[in-house]
Amino acid sequence: MDREGQFIGQSAEFFDAVERASRAAPMRRPVLVIGERGTGKELIAERLHRLSTRWDEPLVTLNCAALPETLIEAELFGHEAGAFTGATRQRAGRFEEADKGTLFLDELGTLSMGAQERLLRAVEYGEVTRIGSSRPIRVDVRIVAATNEDLPAKAARGEFRADLLDRLSFEVITLPPLRVREGDVEVLADYFGRRMAAELGWEGWPGFAAHVADQMEKHDWPGNVRELRNVVERAVYRWDDWEQPIGHVQFDPFESPWKPVNAPAAARSAASPVPRASVPSTDFEAIDDLRTAVDAHERAIVEHALGKHRWNQRQTAKALGLSYDQLRHCIKKHGLTDGE
Repeated sequence: MDREGQFIGQSAEFFDAVERASRAAPMRRPVLVIGERGTGKELIAERLHRLSTRWDEPLVTLNCAALPETLIEAELFGHEAGAFTGATRQRAGRFEEADKGTLFLDELGTLSMGAQERLLRAVEYGEVTRIGSSRPIRVDVRIVAATNEDLPAKAARGEFRADLLDRLSFEVITLPPLRVREGDVEVLADYFGRRMAAELGWEGWPGFAAHVADQMEKHDWPGNVRELRNVVERAVYRWDDWEQPIGHVQFDPFESPWKPVNAPAAARSAASPVPRASVPSTDFEAIDDLRTAVDAHERAIVEHALGKHRWNQRQTAKALGLSYDQLRHCIKKHGLTDGE
């Protein structure tokens, strides 16, 4: 299983988490999956289900944070017609839908205390009662829950039921963040890059320039594998020459090359000419060889324009009045690389 590349890696931390999930899968007991955003908690839940004896029964998912507190219990346990305003018909809850299968509760830590109490009863006794009914319904459901919160700390503060935490943590699988998975950034970046290059119809895969690979290795990756995928795919689709290693990545998609200005400054700039960006001046008295001086000035102009346009070569060529091939020739001629 490699959806979004989440199950691709070579680090010991990665293999340990996957192995623990594989070992726990055949058990009927609850499993708690802990990890930062983008580490693949839902995919671990899928693995726990697919490798279990319930693989051919439903895997039902509920994001507990996606619903208001007033609706979460109705989603979990169902309701009868007329149980509350808007309940125009009878509806089964997620527990009933997951009968004989697996119920994945994502963002478990956001459940209200009332919902936690009813969830505890469902886990302990294997039965649920729809809102507006007094008749319990037997269900056979294996619970997999996930969170990025410190539930033991919340339980100690009285913000999460300790008895529910005990019932749901027969096995606890902690997914490692990407920043501690040694060597996995390179493996995943290559996987995502090749896949994006194929999608774009490239004739080959040039890989990443050394300085770009180093930048990605040193990045903290707060969004983990999901963030890495976005960064890599964005870099590939923005790159213009599939024959050259990718020389630029942008970690923050909201970063703008234009710095915001305050209103008075903007008004002043509109009233006066905007000066052209300067390039290094030439000391004509020091020129001994015309060809060398012209080459040095050409290099400075091209390098400055590339930086100004964030190494977008097509924009740079247009700004300089060159064809794309002419600009590529200048870059190769002067040995220019992004990140110098």
